[in-house]
Amino acid sequence: MVLSEIVKLMKVADCVCFDVDSTVIKEESIDELAKACGKESEIAELTKQAMGGKMPFEEAISRRLHIMKPSLEILNDFIENNPPNLTPGIKEVVDYFHANNIPVYLISGGFKSIIGPVAAKLNIPYTNIYANRLKFYHNGEFAGYEESSPTAKTGGKGFIIHDLKLTKNYKHVVLVGDGATDLEACPPADVFVGFGGNVIRENVRNKCNWYCTSFVDLAEALTK
Repeated sequence: MVLSEIVKLMKVADCVCFDVDSTVIKEESIDELAKACGKESEIAELTKQAMGGKMPFEEAISRRLHIMKPSLEILNDFIENNPPNLTPGIKEVVDYFHANNIPVYLISGGFKSIIGPVAAKLNIPYTNIYANRLKFYHNGEFAGYEESSPTAKTGGKGFIIHDLKLTKNYKHVVLVGDGATDLEACPPADVFVGFGGNVIRENVRNKCNWYCTSFVDLAEALTK
């Protein structure tokens, strides 16, 4: 597909779903949180393998979290001191959909507590975030995560999109993302736009319906 075709499909979509890390925001938030935990070098390679499709996502998230063991205090400090670093053009793209009554969802293998400020900055309802929840003991120490959450598993994004179609009667869903967990969610997504404006992943570029490297260009195309 070419840009003009993608733009036409986006303009008639029932909803548009975005990945968050390296798509809506410029970085991988789990890697940034790892820095706050002093585990940056140990986590970065696992993230690379997971996003490139070389490791099952549930294995990658479990291994990374049990290396990091972020406390509630570290998490809260991280959120306070690391405001969302939005990818250029994404706000204009999301604003376009909102102005045209097209719902926007954030579907991520990251953590809902970190994604909340991202959604707020884009005026996306908190209820439209699908992501993982961290768990803590009463003393604030790391207690794990909700392993049963669809976004904590391989195929989870596809499960959520399928559920959105069933429960909200969406017929045409567009998904935008940079990684293997996004690629595997089409179908049930009807169109998958691979995003390479922050990180280029060859398997995504080779298999998506269209490869986008600039939300600025997409925003301009949508508003013409």
